[in-house]
Amino acid sequence: MPPRLGNAQRLLSSQRQITSSQSPLIYNSSTALSSSSISSPCRSLPQSRAFSSTPRVQAGPSLRQELIWWLKGPGSVFRNPLPGSTNYVSAYDDKGVLRRERHRRFEGEDAEEKNEGENEDEDISAERMEDLRPFPLNQTFHSQSVLSEELRNEIYEQVVTKGNSVRHVSVSFGIDMRRIGAVVRLVELEKRMRSEKKPLALPYARAIHQMVPLTPLAEKGELQRRHEPINDLPVHKLTDPQIFYPVSESRRFTRVDAARVFSAAPEVTEDKRDVPGNTPEAIAKITQAPHNIERVGKGANEQQVLQPADVRIPHPHLVAFEHDVIEFPSETRKRSQRYNDRLKAEMEKETLRKEKKKAREAAQLTRVQPENGRFEFRFRDVVVSRETTGLDGRGVKGVGRRYGVPHADRRRGEVKIPTKVEV
Repeated sequence: MPPRLGNAQRLLSSQRQITSSQSPLIYNSSTALSSSSISSPCRSLPQSRAFSSTPRVQAGPSLRQELIWWLKGPGSVFRNPLPGSTNYVSAYDDKGVLRRERHRRFEGEDAEEKNEGENEDEDISAERMEDLRPFPLNQTFHSQSVLSEELRNEIYEQVVTKGNSVRHVSVSFGIDMRRIGAVVRLVELEKRMRSEKKPLALPYARAIHQMVPLTPLAEKGELQRRHEPINDLPVHKLTDPQIFYPVSESRRFTRVDAARVFSAAPEVTEDKRDVPGNTPEAIAKITQAPHNIERVGKGANEQQVLQPADVRIPHPHLVAFEHDVIEFPSETRKRSQRYNDRLKAEMEKETLRKEKKKAREAAQLTRVQPENGRFEFRFRDVVVSRETTGLDGRGVKGVGRRYGVPHADRRRGEVKIPTKVEV
């Protein structure tokens, strides 16, 4: 049996009581065991070890204390934010000094410009690209600007009131045509809500406009700042595969030939091979008559031949304008006149094409209205064939055959709101 150490334990407890009453220091059992004043009838106990050999780390300031220090120090500049600026954290250094202000001082500007209050505020409020990072740890993300209220109202005025085309307004303000259509729809909805006396989230809108950069409306006589690129070309599905097409070195291989290769279309003839496809005449021939584009394939797989990028961009008439800049470098008035004539001709062709389409659809309808009736019945003849229903039976031209097949607009994720603006 192990030896009983009852006397030793009693001695240890009494020694602890004596030491704790004499000194306020922390008592350690190992010190008591090593003391020579303790006598035990049994053999001496082995010296005990501490639970961990790692020294205790001194606790630093808590997160709350660091936050309070930051609010009283570098973060105090956010109590009175700089007007007309986004005031992101990344725009200030660790001492609360505006980075672009420090950079401007290091550039060595004149002392008179530094003392002028208004000029200094105007220079400071203009953010740089480095100042538009709302997340300091994400250096690749930059906050994108939004349209100001004045610019949105001017776009609506140009499109709806003055009757300018969406394409013309897009080029004038440097805004994508899809955004122009969205602005017109939203402003129209806002006006309708005001007429119906519905509440608007104006405080929320003002708060958002203070947190993100804005694209303002230029003053009269000044050049309007562009909001975004307007000629971005989306990736076409026919250009996804990688094709190795052997071509002789003596042949002139252009964008038109590459587009026909992606479309699996036959080569152009010899008389059309050397005709450039990016001239103003060649571009207008396709943009003003898109129904004349060559088609390849059979049945449901029939599609138009892919056109070069000079034609597929949202504003192909800008390519023709650059041609005029090269041909007429010193005739600004003539270039502007040719540019306006192209837009006018394209609008006339587009209007005529829409009128013909409406007349053709009206001719296919049979309208029946009973006497003293409130409703009008409209009937349309439908041709049911493999060409109209398609291989999957969901063709939009063969409606009468689609019994039992759910319509595509009932699926989740389908766009059910208007996607274009009829002006």
